[in-house]
Amino acid sequence: MNYTKADFGPDFDWGVAVSSYQIEGAHDADGKGQSIWDRFSHQGKRIEDGSDGKIACDFYNRYKQDIDIIKDLNLKHFRFSISWPRILPEGTGEVNEAGVDFYNRMIDYCLECGITPWLTVYHWDLPLALEKKGGWTNRSIVYYFKEYVDVCTKRFGDRVTNWIVMNEPFSFTALGYLFGYYAPGKFGVNNFLPSVHHANLCQAEGGRIIRRNVPNANIGTAISCSHVKPASNQPKHIAAAKRVDVMFNRLYIEPILGMGYPVVDFPFLERIEKYIHPYDEELMKFDFDFIGLQNYYSLVAYNNPVVPYLKAFVKPFKKLNRPLTANGWEVYPEGIYHILKQYEKYPIKKIIVTENGAAFHDKVIDGRVHDTGRLNYLQTYIEQVLRAKNEGMNIGGYFVWTLMDNFEWKAGFKSRFGIVHVNFLTQKRIIKDSGLWIKEFLKMV
Repeated sequence: MNYTKADFGPDFDWGVAVSSYQIEGAHDADGKGQSIWDRFSHQGKRIEDGSDGKIACDFYNRYKQDIDIIKDLNLKHFRFSISWPRILPEGTGEVNEAGVDFYNRMIDYCLECGITPWLTVYHWDLPLALEKKGGWTNRSIVYYFKEYVDVCTKRFGDRVTNWIVMNEPFSFTALGYLFGYYAPGKFGVNNFLPSVHHANLCQAEGGRIIRRNVPNANIGTAISCSHVKPASNQPKHIAAAKRVDVMFNRLYIEPILGMGYPVVDFPFLERIEKYIHPYDEELMKFDFDFIGLQNYYSLVAYNNPVVPYLKAFVKPFKKLNRPLTANGWEVYPEGIYHILKQYEKYPIKKIIVTENGAAFHDKVIDGRVHDTGRLNYLQTYIEQVLRAKNEGMNIGGYFVWTLMDNFEWKAGFKSRFGIVHVNFLTQKRIIKDSGLWIKEFLKMV
């Protein structure tokens, strides 16, 4: 490693990210309503290890202990999400004051510890009551979402200035409404396309409400991105890579920038027009202060005419002499550099890497977790972020995914991304070697 904290400049924000359903537990405590993940995790064999988020990391009861760990690691910024059904159990209507009180206590403790809160409004835990009305396929979700953002900003905006409207709309629309892989487990293009359009409207509408209700707010939204390469220089594979690039990298950023949907490189998207109302293209636009870029892996695209809609087969890079994460994703640090550079073409004020990290098969040995794979991953990916920054890109921060091992959606507790190990039976926390390195790195002047 040939860089230091100082190389990033004094105004670079170093933080760690978590999400509500993955860590909070307390699934029915103090008036909280059900989310789509509460139901999804109990439908057959949806979760690989049969687990759920009922307890998860018990952050709801242990938040002070975990925020103390963040402080001990010299991390100054904490990105968390609000559980929509904890605030509005039915998704709309009466506010659950006990849920608001929890987040108020947590935010206040962050500030007491000198940690800046970054609030993500929506990180996938849609109230089940709204899913029963069609969820993201129902255009009324735009009005419900606006109501929810209004509540959050009025209750927390006096102390929280950093806001992220959404986390990875690709994940909860494509994986939740096209492939049925994530909650709510729906399939088909007629579910996917309206969910895409309504999510894009909500990104902008949410931004406008935050701007109205929180003076001097720093507002962003977080997009998942992957560097895409064609399998070869054959035109058919190049065209396939363009379609994949649209799905993974362009579908949720270009509409909010006023560029519309990228139908030229993916004509299938013309079908989304049936869901577009008059003035929607204008309503999807919002002048964000930053875009959160989230990267985990890179992709190679092959033309495959039998694959519905996309007409392409996609898989993570696989090279013989590169390590793989526990998910089977190739460790390819240059991938984050390439996708950052790809976003350089957009009129974006600032980019913040709001998630980056990796899962490995960690083991506790004599009270320690020597997660060498994750340590190398973080060091090399951060180096590539610095490379892009040094080439003139306005990159303002880096958030590790994630603070601690948690309920990792479809993978349950099998997939450990944390820089802090969690024993899910005893709830004991152990800072891994990667976390100890971060502590020392951020202590450097």
